[in-house]
Amino acid sequence: MITAYIGVGSNLERRKHIEAAIVELSQIGENLRLSSIYECDAVGFNGEAFYNLVVEMKTSMKLTDFSRALRKIELKWGRKEDAAKFEPRTLDLDIILFGDEISSAEPKIPRDDIYQYGFVIQPLSELCPNLVVPNDGRTIAQIFQQANHPEVLSKVLRWF
Repeated sequence: MITAYIGVGSNLERRKHIEAAIVELSQIGENLRLSSIYECDAVGFNGEAFYNLVVEMKTSMKLTDFSRALRKIELKWGRKEDAAKFEPRTLDLDIILFGDEISSAEPKIPRDDIYQYGFVIQPLSELCPNLVVPNDGRTIAQIFQQANHPEVLSKVLRWF
């Protein structure tokens, strides 16, 4: 089994879509652990604030199959097939880490969002602060401590 870390986000009917994502992820993997849910402003466009969290899960799927499964979930819950990067979305599921895998092809693993967005590294640091990022050598906690993210995150009460 591979340990995968999935970034989950929604800024349209947020609670409904975050809950749907957790149910759907539990059907394609096991031993799910959830970070706190954070609210932050949309980045790169004007839109409603997002709910974001990171899910740790075990899967026996290969990376390409796992990526396809996440895409199917996004589409099932209303994500447009041709959705642009910076626009509102019902559900966004991004593979952040996938075991020790390193991939420069799509999906890029480790995902660059680790270094770019507080709404990825902060919840990730809750789940696995001592995990060493493949191809980097630093732990999640070290990356989080060295990060300089301008967005403001507000913790949302966990309702799960």
